[in-house]
Amino acid sequence: MSMTDPIADMLTRIRNACGSKHRRVDMPVSKMKTEVARILKENNYIQDYQTLETDDGRRVLRVRLKYAEGQSVIRELQRVSTPGLRKYVGVGEIPRVRNGLGLAILSTNKGLMSDREARQSRTGGELVAVVW
Repeated sequence: MSMTDPIADMLTRIRNACGSKHRRVDMPVSKMKTEVARILKENNYIQDYQTLETDDGRRVLRVRLKYAEGQSVIRELQRVSTPGLRKYVGVGEIPRVRNGLGLAILSTNKGLMSDREARQSRTGGELVAVVW
């Protein structure tokens, strides 16, 4: 079965795992999902991520979640741009999530990057997700 929005599926799996206080969550791997996990790790929202090979030969992305004092570090995780309605922003329109405490993930022509990196490199793009 093909999936319409694999990034939304990834974010939903992470959101559900955080709500259930799981230590890790597995999902099918893709380059974009790996890049989203890299950005979340660089900004200290998850502990770690890795790609693994299952017994039946499939590759999965395993994300180890991060908790502080029993609470998940990720409070909210939202998909902004969907396949049905893409949301593009210029460099001046990049949102400051929770006044700089959160993170916006953008897909630019230089690859996936956080809102801070996009402002630094003076490039806009597709607003993929916001995290806080």
